[in-house]
Amino acid sequence: MSTELEHAHYLCIGCPLGCRLEVDAIDGEVVEVRGHSCKRGKEFAVQEHTDPRRFVTTTVRIEGGRWPRLPVKTADSVPKGRVEDVARALHELALTAPVAMGDVVLADVLGTGVDVVATRDLPLRG
Repeated sequence: MSTELEHAHYLCIGCPLGCRLEVDAIDGEVVEVRGHSCKRGKEFAVQEHTDPRRFVTTTVRIEGGRWPRLPVKTADSVPKGRVEDVARALHELALTAPVAMGDVVLADVLGTGVDVVATRDLPLRG
């Protein structure tokens, strides 16, 4: 078992301050976080180091709607390593209007446990 100290640097997106964070970890376990000005910064650093996650926001095709694309987003963050796969799945998705803001347009995307929801109403063309 290695006990080598690992150093990592992150830019916090937990609040508008944008703190420059430093993380020390041993065997993947965070032992110290420096540079945070608030509790969210420390939580962000630990999350980013141990299990980085991202929200996905994009558009999908829609038939019969006032506009040809519907803006959507993941209801929660997905593992960073799955972002491209989620985007690809949404690229292949085609919906039919009407759709209401908040409607789940793709449940449990790729088995992540995260739904994709519409971020606006899209009425029928006409």
